[in-house]
Amino acid sequence: MLPFRSTLFIASLLAVSSFPISAEDPKPPIRPVPAGDTSSFGSKIQRTMGLLATSTAERRNPVKILFYGQSVTRNPWWEDVAGDLRSRFPHADLEIENRAIGGYGGPVLINTAEFDLYPFYPDLVIFHVWAGVETGHQEKIIRRIRERTTAEVLLWTSNLRWPSSVPPEGDPQHPDVLAKDDQDQAISDLYFRLGKELHCEVADVRTGMQNYLKTHGLVVKDTLRDTVHPNELGNFLIAELVKPHLRYDPNFPATSRQPLVEEISRDHESVKRTDDGSLHLTFTGNRIDVVAAPDNPGSKTRVLIDGKAPSAFPELYYHSRPSPTPVAGRPAFNRIDHHSLLLVENWTARILECDLEKDILRYEVTGSKTGPDGIGDHKEKFVSKSGRVVIDPGMWMVNWSLRYRNETLPPDYLVTWETKPLFVDTWISPEGQDPTRESTRTVTLAQGLGNGPHTLTLFPVKGKEVPVEKFRIYRPQW
Repeated sequence: MLPFRSTLFIASLLAVSSFPISAEDPKPPIRPVPAGDTSSFGSKIQRTMGLLATSTAERRNPVKILFYGQSVTRNPWWEDVAGDLRSRFPHADLEIENRAIGGYGGPVLINTAEFDLYPFYPDLVIFHVWAGVETGHQEKIIRRIRERTTAEVLLWTSNLRWPSSVPPEGDPQHPDVLAKDDQDQAISDLYFRLGKELHCEVADVRTGMQNYLKTHGLVVKDTLRDTVHPNELGNFLIAELVKPHLRYDPNFPATSRQPLVEEISRDHESVKRTDDGSLHLTFTGNRIDVVAAPDNPGSKTRVLIDGKAPSAFPELYYHSRPSPTPVAGRPAFNRIDHHSLLLVENWTARILECDLEKDILRYEVTGSKTGPDGIGDHKEKFVSKSGRVVIDPGMWMVNWSLRYRNETLPPDYLVTWETKPLFVDTWISPEGQDPTRESTRTVTLAQGLGNGPHTLTLFPVKGKEVPVEKFRIYRPQW
């Protein structure tokens, strides 16, 4: 049972705010007061916010945002934040995804990030994870974001939790309550440290919620639907404490660091032309995009990076997230590596034997181009015959998911995934270009290169001029 005063307050809050307010009820909701110096909010995500704020009907800037973390990140508050961005910046060409996975702490997400996070290459990552502070995995993920992408990062400190061993109206000084609080404070301390060291925005959700409870005479359980996950009020508070950080302020001082993303026009002095019509550009970074000029749509251009076709670079391929387990919705396994140069193809893992009591799971892997590529055991490292599929022991989640729901393996169950390219060997200037949406004219030539100097060469096919308007170069700072 909630305290009587808390119950009355939540009832009045729901009546006032309606989550969100209806047109018939003009009363504003009771919003939390953000914790911290609001004048500095957004200062570390200004590239993303600038793209949003400067979008117009004539120039719709493309912006990619990724929510990543665990089940709390999949709760409805993220949809409120995404909807708020779309409402405030209606002209932005927004792509917003949530790839959070319930129950996956830092030690597991560091694996799934290999197919979920870095290939997506967002402009902004909104991140929170419970576990992994003590092992350093959370910090490793955030550092890898900064090393492998130019994404800005917004970290949000934890919502409030309550231990299952203590009744909702129990003593807030109970050792189990204090232990849970210490765990959440450790996440907060880590995020504020990383905010300074790695130039990440930090939304102090934890302090904002604590202040809100004190102001309105509530208790922690009033924000939860169990011991961890926020209820309607909790989701409302998280969203309202994250939103103020998503703002643009042109008066923020320019950073002293080199720009993360640089644009070079076709006519820039660094772009060299030769008599055969080819273009040559030396750049430093790990990704390069080309924005097509409106002339010659459909024309073809051969691409070379450092004198080689991009398809020759092993780092420019990745295995996508595998299809889910039979139940519980996690990926069938949490990481796929490779030892050999990949091909763009589809993969299937067919279960040959599954015995939950004996913890047996044997499978056969087949590629659409590679063909039958070996048989594996989930408790042993699997290296396919071609070397194109490598799965470490402990990565499979099928047996776990079946035990979790006390179910048996469906007879027709298959695991599928793809090997995808982060490059093009031949750039085809896009057809159907929308002059207001640059994304319809933009193609990534190579993504995932070593973050250093490279040379790009574009050769026109059949003597046509290369239809480039500009290049966009991405250079991670760490």
